[in-house]
Amino acid sequence: MPSELSAYVSDPTPWRGALRPARSWLHSDAPSLSLNGPWRFRLSPTASVAQDFAAEEFDDHGWERIPVPSHWVLEGDGAHGRPIYTNIQFPFPIDPPHVPDENPTGDYRRHFALPADWSDAERIVLRFDGVESLFRVWVNGVDIGSAAGSRLAHEFDVTRAVRPGDNVVAVRVHQWSAASYVEDQDQWWLPGIFRDVTLTARPAGGIEDVWLRTGFRDGRGRVEAEITAEASAFPVTLRIPELGVEQVWATAADVTPVDIGEVEPWSAERPRLYDATVSTAAESIALHVGFRTVEIRGDRFLVNGRRVVFHGVNRHEAHPVRGRVFDEEHAREDLARMKRFNVNAIRTSHYPPHPRLLDLADELGFWVVLECDLETHGFEKLGWVGNPSDDPAWREAYLDRIRRTVERDKNHPSIVIWSLGNESGTGSNLAAMSAWVHARDAERPVHYEGDYTGEYTDVYSRMYASVPETERIGMDGADTPLLNCTPAQSARQRTKPFLLCEYAHAMGNGPGALDQYEALVHEHPRLHGGFVWEWRDHGILATAPDGTPYHAYGGDFGEVVHDGNFVMDGMLLSDDVPTPSLYEYKAVVQPVRFVFDGDKVAVTNLRHSADTSDLRFRWRVEHDGTPVDAGDLEVPVVAAGESGWVSLPPVPVAPEGETWLTIDAVLATAAPWAPQGHVVATVQSDRSPHIPVPAVRHRTGWRPDPGTLTLGVAEFVDGRLVNLAGRAVTGPRLELFRAPTDNDESPSDGVEESDASVPGVSNAELWRRDGVDRLSTRRVSVERPHDKTDALRTLDKVSAANSALFVMVESVWSLEAGELELRVEIEPSRGWSTVWPRIGIRIDLPDGGAPVDGAEWFGLGPSESYPDSLRAARTGRFSSGIDDLSVDYARPQETGHRSGLRRLTLTSTGAKVLHVEALPDTHGRRPGFTLSRHTPQELARAGHPYELPASTTSRLTIDAAQHGLGSRSCGPDVWPEFALRPEARTIRLRITAG
Repeated sequence: MPSELSAYVSDPTPWRGALRPARSWLHSDAPSLSLNGPWRFRLSPTASVAQDFAAEEFDDHGWERIPVPSHWVLEGDGAHGRPIYTNIQFPFPIDPPHVPDENPTGDYRRHFALPADWSDAERIVLRFDGVESLFRVWVNGVDIGSAAGSRLAHEFDVTRAVRPGDNVVAVRVHQWSAASYVEDQDQWWLPGIFRDVTLTARPAGGIEDVWLRTGFRDGRGRVEAEITAEASAFPVTLRIPELGVEQVWATAADVTPVDIGEVEPWSAERPRLYDATVSTAAESIALHVGFRTVEIRGDRFLVNGRRVVFHGVNRHEAHPVRGRVFDEEHAREDLARMKRFNVNAIRTSHYPPHPRLLDLADELGFWVVLECDLETHGFEKLGWVGNPSDDPAWREAYLDRIRRTVERDKNHPSIVIWSLGNESGTGSNLAAMSAWVHARDAERPVHYEGDYTGEYTDVYSRMYASVPETERIGMDGADTPLLNCTPAQSARQRTKPFLLCEYAHAMGNGPGALDQYEALVHEHPRLHGGFVWEWRDHGILATAPDGTPYHAYGGDFGEVVHDGNFVMDGMLLSDDVPTPSLYEYKAVVQPVRFVFDGDKVAVTNLRHSADTSDLRFRWRVEHDGTPVDAGDLEVPVVAAGESGWVSLPPVPVAPEGETWLTIDAVLATAAPWAPQGHVVATVQSDRSPHIPVPAVRHRTGWRPDPGTLTLGVAEFVDGRLVNLAGRAVTGPRLELFRAPTDNDESPSDGVEESDASVPGVSNAELWRRDGVDRLSTRRVSVERPHDKTDALRTLDKVSAANSALFVMVESVWSLEAGELELRVEIEPSRGWSTVWPRIGIRIDLPDGGAPVDGAEWFGLGPSESYPDSLRAARTGRFSSGIDDLSVDYARPQETGHRSGLRRLTLTSTGAKVLHVEALPDTHGRRPGFTLSRHTPQELARAGHPYELPASTTSRLTIDAAQHGLGSRSCGPDVWPEFALRPEARTIRLRITAG
């Protein structure tokens, strides 16, 4: 690579040339011209110093066309390179600030016509809202300048280069540059011009920038205006028509604060906005104003004087086809979906989003932690040696990034915290960024998780702290040292508000224990909630060799270095389908809490500022899942943070069944994000009388007798079940294995985890070591009672190759009152030292003439549930097709378990095939079930859904118990209470024909 170019791409200087100062993203009536659309494009495998392509007369007709905005690696079906996914790793040698000669470089060209009426403009500005990673601009062959900062806005003054009529703009984009070292976020590397390109005519006497700082106190509003404009632009007028405000400032010296009078405040729950304009004779700028005051008092983070609890998510810009290209309709629905699932906050991980997203956040109502475009995580591998965060050569690059972040978005009421970036170690450059923010915006606090000792940030932040550690942070008087802190530093951090900027890693099937974190928030006011990692999977739509579409992850594009499916870690699948974890989250953080006491219920409003006047409360009573009564519950309006007791209606009780009372809090009228009747919160109360479990009839006098036997709907040959309700079957067989979840596959770090964990080893590895995925059976005995008529007993020893561990399984089939009953006693040998995935039995049902294709059940539902993820489940009657019982995780894994089973009916094209009644064991524990087309072993062997084999058999698993989910893929293991240790269990079923 020529030295001139090498110096250019390896220079951490953030910009050169005619770049304008950072300013707000404003809605102006000044003329503008979108340059989005098709551009001529040429991709080179290496960078080049040649600039001939930028000349006006250059012939680009041989080039192809590419849309702007877009990522070139997502266009042309692989013809323009491939995406690369890394979490921490750099996909190039760590040699800062240098990058490889193999540096894919995209050259863009397009013509535009300058409108004739722009001749009076004082300045013509060319704006790029997002280009990855380093780009250089020419207009009509004139070198305008260059800039880095992929998710930041850059405006160039092109006045001297444009002319009336036809013009040519040329842009050269390098995939790798010095900036890549500070853009190592956990996401796909996706180069190109991926946000809007706009040409604007800045009028003489126009407004360069506006900042309306709005406050709210004692019911009144206040505006402190900062107007950036030439003296000739004045007078400047502020208008807020709805409030009767018309303030004229004759000169810049006259711009003083304006007391507004009585206003409605802005909050994430009631996002009250007022239309405002700031105008000169030449230009008018439209803004939406929200009145709110952000402050920290002691260890409380307050908005409008009230403590905020963040029920948030980390949100990347991700789409399976467009990548990070913004689509407003999709973004609006994305945020509306968040609201429907009780998400009230967004951390913009780990860069500023498209500016229109923040308009939507203002409108729909979210607390936003706005994060700078900064991450140097790959230096962690080197012990942070060479990290730019403490290198003076990178100081201006860091400051430029935070300036562009804050200046662009400073007008948004939804933004309540500025974040310096993510996982960039610590150092003087981060401290300098913080100092700049504090000087520029004294109201909004500064966040950065890596400042463990609290030297330059206003809130204490951690990621993936365990429940016990989080509790110690929140406790008053605790003297346990905090992470990387001295006792004095720990004491200082405990004087600040605390938030979990990342927790509950939602990768694959999980996370568990969300409710434990939520409970701490209500117990310790210093704890202000947090942000689940993360909102959605980042799968890229691809096509399998057999033509099947699927969502690709790291390694699927032939990357040399990648981090696999770690990019599939959201509560929303890549195709916008909510996972069970999102339903669990909604239930855990619901803003209304109910506590029953006899014939009354306490209704507590957990909201920040909104009362319950927008809600209607409905109740219903069900007997064994069948509705018998319903109505409205008359709940007086409950103010935010308050409670009220309400009398319950008379509840008719089923004398010989289960009685459940359910209360739903629903929207009384439609909201911009949900229809009328949308369920905001729900609770169930068990009103059932005690119903004794039928006793087990123990038989005596067994003797060996294989032979053949028919017991009700079951047929046996030599003690082996061959037919059930007229269908060929195999099993039941002991099943201890589940297809490992991403949490199961994650190595333990040995910190505050189950005592069955082995540091550095995953549970899945231990399961494979002990052979639970490859169990084989030796039948010990087949016996029948002396009368040979109504029972069969088998005893099996189940173990794995190359293991002395075993499990004894006794199965007793009998007729009880004419119905077939199965009782399975499972007893592990000594020596098992790890947790088990599950304790269950599996029956395989080949399709035959009528495949089992669905289920109806009375139990917990409608979505799946596990021991540490049960809050979203309710008791009722549900039905589902077999394919809808499972979740299509990007990497196949354990899915589909429904807990608390009472009764189950298998169906075939709507017809009832088989009925199973599940009886509780002697401890009152009920089993769960899974119905799937694939065995756990088949799921475990597949890397993608399309790799699963075609199946002609349905697999029914009845589990006495399942191991919890946890968050160990990046966080705490399963809480000990929900860890499944090897133990004796009983499964008891009654089976009848459909």
